Amino acid sequence: MNTANAVATGALPFIEAILDGQTIVDRAFPMIDRREATSLGLEDILARAVTLLLSVVRAFAEDRLAPLAETSNAERSNASFFLPYVTRALPRLGREAVRRARFHHAHWRVGYRFNDGPGVAESGRLGTGWTAIPDTPGRFYADPFAFHWQGRPQIFVEDYVQADRKAVISVAEFKDDGSLQAPRVVLDEPHHLSYPQVFARDGAIWMLPEASASGKLTLYRALSFPDAWQPDAVLIEGEISDATLLEHNGSLWLFATDRDGFGSTSDTLVVFQAPRLLGPWRPHHLNPILIDRRRARPGGAIRRDAAGRLLLPVQDGTHCYGGGLGVAHLLELDSETVRFGEPSAVCTSGDWPHRRIHTLNRSGSLEVIDGIAAMPRRWRS
Repeated sequence: MNTANAVATGALPFIEAILDGQTIVDRAFPMIDRREATSLGLEDILARAVTLLLSVVRAFAEDRLAPLAETSNAERSNASFFLPYVTRALPRLGREAVRRARFHHAHWRVGYRFNDGPGVAESGRLGTGWTAIPDTPGRFYADPFAFHWQGRPQIFVEDYVQADRKAVISVAEFKDDGSLQAPRVVLDEPHHLSYPQVFARDGAIWMLPEASASGKLTLYRALSFPDAWQPDAVLIEGEISDATLLEHNGSLWLFATDRDGFGSTSDTLVVFQAPRLLGPWRPHHLNPILIDRRRARPGGAIRRDAAGRLLLPVQDGTHCYGGGLGVAHLLELDSETVRFGEPSAVCTSGDWPHRRIHTLNRSGSLEVIDGIAAMPRRWRS
């Protein structure tokens, strides 16, 4: 089946780079963000075809192309585009139009629990004990990060304001009696903010939020924690999403996705290395590490399990953006190599009602997740 027909029927094509007409040297699994329209989906695929081509040309020039497999002689279909478009694409467009008329396009909820044992990353399942941060009309919360300060747990979240069509960063603090205060805004910029990774280092508290709409990755320092933050340095230029920090083998590393101007924000993994937090941050020579809708975009901070393995939550965009979460083992990481194991999907069985999740984090015994909820448009403040 050709690519246009595949997109029209709702399939998710992959791309192969073939050398000398017979040897597959690379593959890409593009994310299609806009699946309601075939033409938009084809734009996403074409953008990643260009990314793959440039990556293969660079690898060829550096003499590091390696064969993956031999091509098959599978017959290519020349079927008409008209039938799949009418029977599959148009009904899907109609269903999406009805859904958007009835519900908000996306409405996330954040859940938390206290758990002294192995968590979701280690067990591979959500399990029970989750409590949702109460909804506030006109906004939703997503991308939770847990953090402890002076022994008190806190949850930093993306706080999306429907009327503004962008998000700010808010914090929800636990009271002495264990109850959770309503989130309050701590960082607001003219552009959208999300994925508020908060951490302590070098005698200060820092935040590294996602701000791809600004075209740069900015590091913030807490002036008066947790309510006052100032930009301290621009670490990387570009449409960088969900940059996730790791200290490993004497270096600092950032894992993120890079839109590179076109296509999806969720399918192209890049890695950067620096000797210190303020940089200089340099791209790994293998970038892009992979193009894969199933495991390119980070979904939370990297953790070490009891065996010392590095576990990275990764978003799985197979069904849709935010459609699922996996956990991948980081097997090798140095200036020459970046290698992950295949991610294991997180089983969503348990008492968390929202099965489409895309963020997982933990600080001490406090675990946090999020999930998409169907929210009718009639729900107003």
